[in-house]
Amino acid sequence: MKENNVLLDKALKFAARIVRLYQYLTKEKKESIISKQIIRSGTSIGANANEAVYGVSKADFIAKLQISLKETAETEYWLRLLVMSEYLTDTEGESLITDCLEIKRILIATLNTAKSR
Repeated sequence: MKENNVLLDKALKFAARIVRLYQYLTKEKKESIISKQIIRSGTSIGANANEAVYGVSKADFIAKLQISLKETAETEYWLRLLVMSEYLTDTEGESLITDCLEIKRILIATLNTAKSR
């Protein structure tokens, strides 16, 4: 995996959106529980994908991407909960969920390729 790639770029941009979401939730909505969960999982996606680039082995690379995939699934859960609990509108939530699902698809494809080699 090259350092400048679609996955890392999208994950970093998504993390920035998650940070802004955290700020919105804590300042505007006075929500502190879910916002702490989503900032951890949402920013961890890119952190683990970035760490995978520097993995010491193929197994390490795959393990870090697996963690990133798990964090993506958790983030998707928190986003759906924020919409269902009306902290986010359907439109706000869908935009974030769409980005999250795109990252998830890229991670799955990358993992499948890495495992097949």
